[in-house]
Order: sequence, then C-alpha cells, then structure tokens
Amino acid sequence: MATYVALLRGINVGTAKRVAMADLRDLLGALGYTDVRTLLNSGNAVFAASAATGRNAGTRIEQALVKRLGVASRVLVFSGAELTQIVAENPLVEISTNHSRLMVAFLLNGADRARLEPLAKRSWGKERLRIGARAVYYWCPESILASPVSTAVGKALGDAMTVRNWNTVLRLHALADPSA
Repeated sequence: MATYVALLRGINVGTAKRVAMADLRDLLGALGYTDVRTLLNSGNAVFAASAATGRNAGTRIEQALVKRLGVASRVLVFSGAELTQIVAENPLVEISTNHSRLMVAFLLNGADRARLEPLAKRSWGKERLRIGARAVYYWCPESILASPVSTAVGKALGDAMTVRNWNTVLRLHALADPSA
C-alpha cells in the first residue's frame, strides 16, 4: 500500500460544487481506498491504495463524484513520493515572507509545462514564477486575486491544474508523510 494525495479542482469555492468532506471520505472509502483523511474544506484528501488502484485514482474519483454526488470536478492525484519531490523542488520558499501567498499549481500532466515556458521568461516585477517537474510555483507578495502571474498561469493551463497555497501543501505533505 502506498500513500496518495487527491486534489479536487474548484470544490467548495463560493456556492458551486459543494462537497462535504465526510461525503468525500465516504466516496473514497467506497472506491476501496483506506486510511482516508481530508484537509480543510477545499477538496484535499490523503489515502492509501495499492499501486494498481492508485494508478487510475484520479479518473475513478472523478467518475464517482459525478455518479454519487452529482459534482463534476477535475481530480489530480499524486503519490506521497511525488508530493515530497514537489515540496523539495520549490525554489521560492526562501523569498516568501507569507506562505499563504506562495502558490503551487499542480499540473495534471508534466508535459503541460511547455505552455508555461513563455511565462517563465517574462519579468513579473515583485512577483516570481518558477516551473518544476509536476508543479508551477509562484509568489504573489501583494495579492493573489489581483496577481498578473496567477491570472497568466490560469489562462495558460485552465483546468489542467489546481492550485494550493504553500501552507496547505505543507499540511498535505505532513499528512502524506508523517516523517517529513
């Protein structure tokens, strides 16, 4: 059994796509995943699964969300080891003075990095953007909502990513790898 992290895109933002975390835990349990835990109310789950069932977890969870809860959401799933790599790879931790404004955009597919290459070459003033293997890191010191970097990343990737702030990423990492 290995540990996996599921990130549901757009869950419980405003009044759309409402999913109770108890319902999400039940759904994941019904799919055969074990040791299911959720974090916050924004579609973050950690669970254990065999390599065979973990491999297609994103698709299975997406289908079950629609069938059981009537909610369509992109689900990105990473192994605990992949999350550890994403955490270790963050080049912006040292410049961040507020981890709630240090964002990590998790990529559905590592190949999507190519869509961000032009953005990485631009100057963003006080903001920063760096591309990792499976995630994009950006620092928005003044505002997330009014951030040119955040807007550009969203336009470039659409629903091929989901974003969490660094505080949430670290909490997920602690759930996925208690020795971290």
